[in-house]
Amino acid sequence: MQWLYLTGIITAIGCLVIVDRRFKLAFFHDVKRTAITLAISIWLFIVWDIFGIKLGIFFHGGSEYTLPYRIIPEFPIEEVFFLFLLTYVALLIYRFAEKRRA
Repeated sequence: MQWLYLTGIITAIGCLVIVDRRFKLAFFHDVKRTAITLAISIWLFIVWDIFGIKLGIFFHGGSEYTLPYRIIPEFPIEEVFFLFLLTYVALLIYRFAEKRRA
């Protein structure tokens, strides 16, 4: 059960890659630009999360569906994958809307 959340996130990312490939929106349009955009966005969200953890706003809380491993206290490994999913889907939506408008 512990791998369920991470497996769900990775499955969702895989589905987004299929959509990206089909419509050539991000990685299949411009790999370097997409990688830089996602890296900066994920880095900003990680900094945000760390501040939230330090201020006592964010906490993991534990779940039977997540892994017991943490990068730092209250920052689970799955969070990095979730942040990738979040920024990737936002980028795909933006690029799709941009393509439709053109």
